[in-house]
Amino acid sequence: MKRISFYSGSFDPVTLGHTDVIERACRLVDKLVIGVGLHPQKAPLFGAAERIDMLKGETKAIAQLTGTEIEIVTFANLAVDAAAEHKAGVIFRGLRDGTDFDYEMQMAGMNCAMAPRIQTVFVAASPGVRHIAANLVRQIALMGGDASTFVSAAVAERLKAKAKPRK
Repeated sequence: MKRISFYSGSFDPVTLGHTDVIERACRLVDKLVIGVGLHPQKAPLFGAAERIDMLKGETKAIAQLTGTEIEIVTFANLAVDAAAEHKAGVIFRGLRDGTDFDYEMQMAGMNCAMAPRIQTVFVAASPGVRHIAANLVRQIALMGGDASTFVSAAVAERLKAKAKPRK
């Protein structure tokens, strides 16, 4: 039986923290579906197509290294419903700290109540990327700062293209 999992986020932009979780999740499953969330209340810096393109670039080597099939999709419904639509038996969630844990435990409980066959697996972020948050990376870039230590070189270039020049 193929082990299919789901990992969701806004990926606005894709950070080294995201790719850390993706690589570690891929070591545990046969297929990882990455769900790019589309939320009408949020105004992302990058459009859905740009985020998908970034994810494809960032995950190609991970798929080759781990032998895991990676599919990248968008979704606008509940993550647990999107996971079920893609026949995932596991939802991966990355944890940076205790605040993430508290929130994700609540979410895991709600998801379990709605879809008991889908398990949530927490992946603790590696120490070197534990501090990275996409919203802070966006803020740094938009204010003209250097976000290159938090993202790949390719994503850093995309951020520079969107950012204001620093005075």
